[in-house]
Amino acid sequence: MSKKVALYCRVSTLKSQTTENQVLELKKYCEGQGWTIHKIYEDKGISGAQHDRPALDEMLRDAENHRFNLLVVWKIDRIARSVVHLLEVLTTLRRLGIGFVSTTQAINTESAQGRMLLTFLGGISEFERELCSERIKCSMARCRAEGIKLGRPRIGFDLKKAIELRQDGLGYKQIAKQMNIARTTLYRSLRAIPKTQTA
Repeated sequence: MSKKVALYCRVSTLKSQTTENQVLELKKYCEGQGWTIHKIYEDKGISGAQHDRPALDEMLRDAENHRFNLLVVWKIDRIARSVVHLLEVLTTLRRLGIGFVSTTQAINTESAQGRMLLTFLGGISEFERELCSERIKCSMARCRAEGIKLGRPRIGFDLKKAIELRQDGLGYKQIAKQMNIARTTLYRSLRAIPKTQTA
């Protein structure tokens, strides 16, 4: 049965990079598999550390609407730079019954090895969250020692929770939406505290 696939490509800069080579390689790969390309989603000049990306967001919306049944990328770092974010995307795709293939790394979540990878990433993600939790506790202790007030400020949202979400890898847009606050309010509040606590 032929797959209806989505291709996702990304480059960090526009001056010296282009998605053209990725697109050519992915098209060639899909042709060899006999897959039909639904759409090519391209983010240009956007870092992989940035969660809020126009093409990535559009691709995930189309995934929710079941417009394709397989996502194909050149390398997994095109999707995400952090394990937390990568697992978030792959878990969403899995929930929707959509497979994931990284052509240059021989990763296919529809295979037994691919499913094992998801389990492995889940373990790494949990480990990262525990490390983040330890860093947050240290940061909170330092804040108290320096007289910096955290917790629930007068602007009406839990700053501690926002820091935790930021350290978990969420973007400002995602955090603001989750906490039901303006992104500018969130950004100003996080900018007011030392970078070591939100990095």
